[in-house]
Amino acid sequence: MDHLYKYSKIALFINGEPPLIFPKERDYEKIFATDGAYRYLKETGISPDVVNGDWDSLETVNFPKGVQFIHTPDQNSTDFEKALQIIDEKGFKNVDVWGASGREQDHFLGNLSVGLKYSQKLSLRFYDNYYCYFFAEKLTILPKVKGKMISLFPFPETKGIDTKGLKYPLQGENLSLKGCISTRNKAIKDQVKISYKSGSLLLFVER
Repeated sequence: MDHLYKYSKIALFINGEPPLIFPKERDYEKIFATDGAYRYLKETGISPDVVNGDWDSLETVNFPKGVQFIHTPDQNSTDFEKALQIIDEKGFKNVDVWGASGREQDHFLGNLSVGLKYSQKLSLRFYDNYYCYFFAEKLTILPKVKGKMISLFPFPETKGIDTKGLKYPLQGENLSLKGCISTRNKAIKDQVKISYKSGSLLLFVER
């Protein structure tokens, strides 16, 4: 069973800005949600398989049958991190995260921090109404991106970056939050290749 879960893709909805266009349930093996996200999911007809949280975002705890609810009252971590803990414990590895950005920006930065923490355990892809973003592996190849905006964001620093297929190429560059970053670049090839030697690199790819 764990072998199957490793290659299954699941969706996780959290309490940021809801997507304007929701993904199709059939594209995912399972759907997870935090309690705050469950509130907006109820209006879409999407029924999550698992919901976690401390219930502080919900007015009622009367939930439909067939949905697993996990009470996670620990205040030392966010509902997002607790959801990732549950997902990891259940053996899933490929996670599309919806609702991580928008609204309060401190939550967005906190979500990025949690994403970095779990990027070695889980394959995370974040989606909002504008971009797909994720922490890149040391070698990342982006297919079918010609004409799209691509930003390379050090988190907090990245060394030895090389790119192919971008309008403004990087050759052995070092990026850091205290120095240079590389935002609003553009793909001029259908395939873009990005590599780096050390650090953490957050990639934003226009949808």
